[in-house]
Amino acid sequence: MLKETFSNELSKELKTMTRSRILTRAKAPFAVSILAVLGISQIACAQISWPGSAPDYSSDTSINYFNDASAAADRRDSGALYQYEQMMGNGLFAMYPAYWRLNNDLSTLNPNVVTQFASQFSGSVMAEKLAADYAETKAQSGDYNAVRQVANYVHNADDSEKCAVALGFNNGGDPMRAMSLKPDVWLTTIKQPALCNQLATAMNSNPMINNTDRKQRLLRMLRVGKTGDIMTLSQSLGTPIAYSELSEIQLNPASFITRFGAQPNSIKNQYLYLYAIGRMADKSYREAAIQVDYDIKQDNNRSQKLINDDTRRYAYRILGVKRMNYNTDDGFNDEAVTWFRNSLGESFNYEEAEDYAMAAIRFNQWNDLINAIGNMDNAVQQRDIWQYWLARAYEQSNDSGKKSLARQIYQRLANKSDYYGLLAKDKVGQRLNAGSTALPNVPNSDTNRMLSDPHFARAFALYNASANRSYANREWNWAVKKARDNNDSQLIVAAAKYAYDKGWLDRAIYAIDSTEGLNAFSLSHPMPHQNQVVSYSRQVGIDPAWAYGIMRQESRFVTSARSGVGASGLMQIMPDTAKYIARNLGESYSDSRANTGDTNIRYGTWYMSDIMGKLNNQPVLATAGYNAGPNKAKRWQPTYGSLAADQYVETIAYPETRNYVKRVMENATIYSSLLGANTPISQRMGTIPPGY
Repeated sequence: MLKETFSNELSKELKTMTRSRILTRAKAPFAVSILAVLGISQIACAQISWPGSAPDYSSDTSINYFNDASAAADRRDSGALYQYEQMMGNGLFAMYPAYWRLNNDLSTLNPNVVTQFASQFSGSVMAEKLAADYAETKAQSGDYNAVRQVANYVHNADDSEKCAVALGFNNGGDPMRAMSLKPDVWLTTIKQPALCNQLATAMNSNPMINNTDRKQRLLRMLRVGKTGDIMTLSQSLGTPIAYSELSEIQLNPASFITRFGAQPNSIKNQYLYLYAIGRMADKSYREAAIQVDYDIKQDNNRSQKLINDDTRRYAYRILGVKRMNYNTDDGFNDEAVTWFRNSLGESFNYEEAEDYAMAAIRFNQWNDLINAIGNMDNAVQQRDIWQYWLARAYEQSNDSGKKSLARQIYQRLANKSDYYGLLAKDKVGQRLNAGSTALPNVPNSDTNRMLSDPHFARAFALYNASANRSYANREWNWAVKKARDNNDSQLIVAAAKYAYDKGWLDRAIYAIDSTEGLNAFSLSHPMPHQNQVVSYSRQVGIDPAWAYGIMRQESRFVTSARSGVGASGLMQIMPDTAKYIARNLGESYSDSRANTGDTNIRYGTWYMSDIMGKLNNQPVLATAGYNAGPNKAKRWQPTYGSLAADQYVETIAYPETRNYVKRVMENATIYSSLLGANTPISQRMGTIPPGY
């Protein structure tokens, strides 16, 4: 089995770096206060002078000390870091030993030290990172005043950092800034960073949270069984639920439900009933469904209802969500659609609405799909994924107005060349033209301007110095972000072309992919090792464009890419899979040979063909099988009758594999155009046959 690894990390690279680093800086005004804090005698300080409008970084020598300074940081050698800081002077990398030293002692730093560092190196990624690291550290310890003091220096936060800043303002200053994250954390039940869980709990005391909000969150916490939140929220709502009551139900939910009819018909008991159904569903959604149907049937025969309408609706919601969690193990079933439909009238959080939509997509329940999308937040409804599926639903209607709306949505989406844009192009009869494989002509003025940019200069210097690649990647991603913020697409193309020429293909890809509306396919979809890829693909009877689509998604053409579970090489082949391939090819297995470019490509293309043969010669199934294993791909096939490929892909039970297949199909369609075949995505994806 092969695993997608490298490609999933692209969105995280700006943030991923060890936090066991720190610093001090003496050639800057803020160094005096830092030295005082650290107990080091003050020395003469000089303000760093950033270069002018057309700097020449070719003579910058601070990079020469970078790797040694990094090693000192690993040793936590503050004295050595201080010396490297002096030697780096006013160079491009002078902030690194300072960052490493400070970051090693974040919990004791005065916020003024952080803000002075951020001001001193304003505009650099390390200024942003120190402020973000500090905000997280202080939010974890509950020092929200310190968080607020550095919050304005955090501009490009990841989810955890956003929640850290929001915690600062939730507990003083500006509760509205905390409420901006309410849609993301308040009703969420999926796994999220610890600080976001902390924020959701803390929001209960935010003055802008009302009892309607609290009830909606309580219902979700009853579903997933979060005891602490249940107790806090129920107390705030004036219906306190004790831990002992929850614990008793946890041990034997059926016993509580048996006694339910003999107990007072109180709001508290309605909540406890939902908690009991949730715990029963944790063990068996089927048993919970039988119980809910029985209770409601019995209730309908009573003159006085024991289960109120809200409870009835949310009991069905619990069943619908739980059923969708078992699609891989138990197969898909349209009972999930029925249960979600029975829950209409109760507001949806995003995961619930998404589950409802996916169930409807799987079983061609187009009116239910419209209902599911309509229950998402307005901003969510406008995302390309849901606009595409809204158009698909409208397309099935007998209403000419809805059919017209569907075409308008398709035409709008067709302006893009991503997965949904390519599907939409097919709907309106457009054909992708990715152009030629020739690289764009970049004016010398743009190249020189790019090389004079300090952010790109740092990235290339780190790349050339063979520093830990995560540093170069972070500087690169930051440089691209700054150019993107300035709407400077020419600078991005110049940088991507320069990186491409140096063989730094994954960053060229990142630069183009992360910039909205920038189509430079020869840069974003390079074709290294073309002779081998085309030759080996044809030898085993697969489409070279598909092989490139897999390779791009697996490794971004980084030959040394290795996943945490051992997948390696351009095609990210697992060791056991490589042994299986070698055995079938009649070769002795060699770990080093399996990981090399030529052999890795040959093994990967052979394995793609092998999976294709096992999965009905269906490329979508084979792509899912390459990522999750052939048996999983088979389990997701329809039991009876065929299924449109886009419906199969959208309902793949593993989010990683679902996104993987979309990206590979998108990649393969673009590569097909670059290679001259130009097979449309819908034709490429075909139809999914039944699994019997």
